[in-house]
Amino acid sequence: MLHELKRSVIYEVNVRQYTTEGTFKAFSEHLPRLKAMGIDIIWLMPIHPIGKINRKGSLGSYYSISNHQDINPEFGDKEDFRTLVQAIHQLGMKVIIDWVANHAAWDHVWTIHHPEYFVHESNGQFHSPYDWTDVIQLDHHCQQAHEAMRESMCYWVREFDIDGFRADLAHLTPLHYWIQARGQCETIKSDLIWLAETEDATFYEAFDIVYAWKWMHETEHFCKQDWSVNHLIQVLKEQNNPYPQEALQLYFTTNHDENSWNGTEYEKYGTFAEALAVFSFFYPSSLPLIYSGQEIPNQRRLAFFEKDALSWEQQPALHNFYHQLTTYRKQNPVDAQIDFIDAGDKVLVFRLHADNQLLYVMLNMNAHETRVKFNDELANGEMMELFKGVTFHFQGVIESTLPAAGYSVIIKA
Repeated sequence: MLHELKRSVIYEVNVRQYTTEGTFKAFSEHLPRLKAMGIDIIWLMPIHPIGKINRKGSLGSYYSISNHQDINPEFGDKEDFRTLVQAIHQLGMKVIIDWVANHAAWDHVWTIHHPEYFVHESNGQFHSPYDWTDVIQLDHHCQQAHEAMRESMCYWVREFDIDGFRADLAHLTPLHYWIQARGQCETIKSDLIWLAETEDATFYEAFDIVYAWKWMHETEHFCKQDWSVNHLIQVLKEQNNPYPQEALQLYFTTNHDENSWNGTEYEKYGTFAEALAVFSFFYPSSLPLIYSGQEIPNQRRLAFFEKDALSWEQQPALHNFYHQLTTYRKQNPVDAQIDFIDAGDKVLVFRLHADNQLLYVMLNMNAHETRVKFNDELANGEMMELFKGVTFHFQGVIESTLPAAGYSVIIKA
């Protein structure tokens, strides 16, 4: 499974905002296009009913769940979901669902029959974690609560044949819960995909993938400051240091949280958004994520608690861009050695080398056209620029002119 994941691309689906209808059926019409774009794994944001007590906005947060074994009626019913999973599988893709194990809605079904599953204030009221007033905290000292939550996870594997989970704020729930949950779910279906929203390296005991948050934050700062690319290289080294050699990290330029709360990828990275997307597809430990509408490209923040549908054209403008990235990613040397190459303060260049495979990634982090030139004894013979399809002959020297915020990927022909 790990070898397969190394070549995969994840696509996060915001069902509510994906279409005007906001349903599983309407989203399913996009599956052939996503398959053609090169998507391997569909991640569905929470599919469960949303609580009504203390709800935020008119529709509420997807992460305020009132029943972990039911479907949000906004999206359809269980048969609609089963049909969607089957359609994803028929196209050769996998599907994972968002899982919230740390908290639940004030009117979750467990609050009636099992109030002991939750943390209480001294006055007997349920307790909300942090300032999340629309949810209440599960009691992680209650073994019965953990058992009920794990059984709910097994329910979706057993009854709907899903392929794994994305764990919301995984580090807020004890690691031992996730270890047991994985063991229990995989007695039903082996080789499930486990994605944790955390940077805690210990969570690799239960998960295949964690988040590359540090990179996300530092690249935003980089794009707004006059820093050298050496800073980014140092960030990558520090970020990888605590993790096992085979560890995978989720790299992205946006997701549901970033888009809605912190700004679109264009607000955060400006003209460098595409170059950073290229990076996420070629960096060796990366598992790249595309969020709903990035291929349009969506340049606005989507409302979180209200209806705010994406607007689709027949062929999204960046479809071919992402199709090229997914295609070339699948041809990448999986266990390549990475070497960073000094090509100037504002040009990030690295080489991937494995056996007879050789690839160079060049990102111009300047706001102006830049001539890139560096020596490398491995760069001999015919090489092709992937995006342009143009072949060059090099003799120990790589030369290229990159436009402002431009990028280039050169591979040994």
